Amino acid sequence: MPNRTPTYQTYLDAHQPRFQDELLDFLRIPSISALPAHKGDVQRAGEWVVARLQAAGAENVQLLPTAGHPVVYGDWLHAEGQPTILIYGHFDVQPADPLHLWTSPPFEPRIDGDKIFARGASDDKGNMLVPILAVEALLKGEGSLPVNLKFCFEGQEEIGSPQIPGFLAKHKKLFACDLAVSADGGQWSDSEGILLIALRGICGLQIDVKGAKTDLHSGGYGGTIRNPAHVLAELLASMHDADGRIAVDGFYDDVADLTDDERAAIARVPFDEEEYLDNLGLEATYGEAGYTTRERVWARPTLEVNGMWSGFQGEGIKTVLPNEAHAKITCRLVSNQRPEKIVELVKAHVAKHTPPGVTATVTPEETGGKPYVTTADHWGNVVVADVLRELYGSEPYHVRSGGSIPITGVFLDELGAYTVSFGFGLRDEGAHAPDEFFRLSSFVKGQAAYCQLLKRFAEGKK
Repeated sequence: MPNRTPTYQTYLDAHQPRFQDELLDFLRIPSISALPAHKGDVQRAGEWVVARLQAAGAENVQLLPTAGHPVVYGDWLHAEGQPTILIYGHFDVQPADPLHLWTSPPFEPRIDGDKIFARGASDDKGNMLVPILAVEALLKGEGSLPVNLKFCFEGQEEIGSPQIPGFLAKHKKLFACDLAVSADGGQWSDSEGILLIALRGICGLQIDVKGAKTDLHSGGYGGTIRNPAHVLAELLASMHDADGRIAVDGFYDDVADLTDDERAAIARVPFDEEEYLDNLGLEATYGEAGYTTRERVWARPTLEVNGMWSGFQGEGIKTVLPNEAHAKITCRLVSNQRPEKIVELVKAHVAKHTPPGVTATVTPEETGGKPYVTTADHWGNVVVADVLRELYGSEPYHVRSGGSIPITGVFLDELGAYTVSFGFGLRDEGAHAPDEFFRLSSFVKGQAAYCQLLKRFAEGKK
């Protein structure tokens, strides 16, 4: 007897033109969470998601306020005896600067062949719309869902989800679930899948060094008092040793060493260092001694200067001794490191190394998130791996991410739920960069894959 096309697939095939048009509409909203001028646009994107969930057939859909950008909730809870799956994504996007490097305006989506170019196309609007469309196909094509579903779509992921811990602590019952599935993610390639088993955490801070009460004439005062710019440079240089190891006392106290099995799993994932450097236009890598490049970016902590400024920066020369100097730093965290502790350790380091004649203060940024680790044999990952084998015909790689999705740690802390990744972005799609794009083939592939995933959760629940 010939294989019948699943009803959900027939529905998906029939509605792709509409789905693509809806994605274009979504991408036109400049929902930049980092810029106060776009606060209303983030709210508007949340309202768009509410309407789209309702159209898909979700119930109890609502836009919930936080102390910052909002969160969208919805559910469908009629699969008696089945697990409750929470689908996660975010509708805020990164700033689009520098605009002159975009081939076309970032919020005027452009389709070129299989690619749709726009800010947020891959991270995360294209990816987060995919499960909504899959749910619509199941509900309208088959009349029900195989599992209970809840949705959590936030508008502040790109700024570190600062209000989410308090928000979820307040709404534990509403978002209670057995497992979270993140649509904010990707695959190894268009023919190879991944299991994401770890994400690094993050904390951010600003260092401000102040000297005299005003800028001074460098001829009249240079060589007689501390220059805050010099002091800042020395403070930043003191935070690493010659081998690339972070020299802040206590920084590694909560970092677990990689096991032999973990290092072997990382080594199994393809990595061409020569190609890596060539793509960056560099001749050599650098980092903590004793670790491979991939181990450094996936499983070791970092302390990076993101920006620094002081004094005169215009064309020509101005003989000034600046009275202030500033730097912004972020630290990526692993194992059992906690953002608040790392900030205190950096504060102590700055206080210890600040010379007399200036003052230095350290101010935490709102950005913060704990590291997140799961295992490949967690029941959620077992189901994901099964679907990916069917989709790609090969074993998924077990990977870690050097980046952060702060809400994963909050789901674990507040809901007791682990998160598995099931997104379809690819590494070359320029997330956070000019000319970001998402493959329409991935947009289509992901919809059917989510239908398969939800059905498999019903068959392979814990």
